[in-house]
Amino acid sequence: MHSQKLGMNKILILDRDGVINHDPEGYISHPDDWHPIEGSLSAIATLNRLGWHVFVVTNQSGIGRGYYDLESLAKIHEKMLQELAAVGGHIEEIFFCPHHPDANCVCRKPQPGLIFAIQKKFDLKLHEAFFVGDKLSDIEAAKAAGCKPLLVLTGQGEKTREENPLLDVPYFANLASVAAHLAVAEAGSSEYYS
Repeated sequence: MHSQKLGMNKILILDRDGVINHDPEGYISHPDDWHPIEGSLSAIATLNRLGWHVFVVTNQSGIGRGYYDLESLAKIHEKMLQELAAVGGHIEEIFFCPHHPDANCVCRKPQPGLIFAIQKKFDLKLHEAFFVGDKLSDIEAAKAAGCKPLLVLTGQGEKTREENPLLDVPYFANLASVAAHLAVAEAGSSEYYS
């Protein structure tokens, strides 16, 4: 498969649960369980308008555990993409790990396999890419892949920050705050954009 060179350095990789949508107890196994965090979809749309290419990287061990199947996941993502399109946004592609945690795969975060899959397919420079997550595994995957990690305090972000006081990563209230930060950073006023 040939890579699809995007030709620019505005790359934003997002975790899904806790960043784009609420992360409930248990698993999101049906489209009715999927609810966006306020402002997250419009944040993606805003960045799209500024020329950002947005990807999603998500662990979906519920498939490996037998809680839902690939068809159900596809319907959940279809809902997410439709609601995002309704506000003028889009995602380049969603990459997911369906494996059980015990499978020791290379794609389940904190392993960076899914990020490398994006790099290979789209010929990206990962050192220029931002990765937004709410869990330590997101930050570890981003660092392992050479991305610039950002932590949001939605989802498990507050807990992640409290449990890892030495975590040297910029943090933001939510994805909307990240989008505002990157928009301002584009004007050259942020140390995290360089």
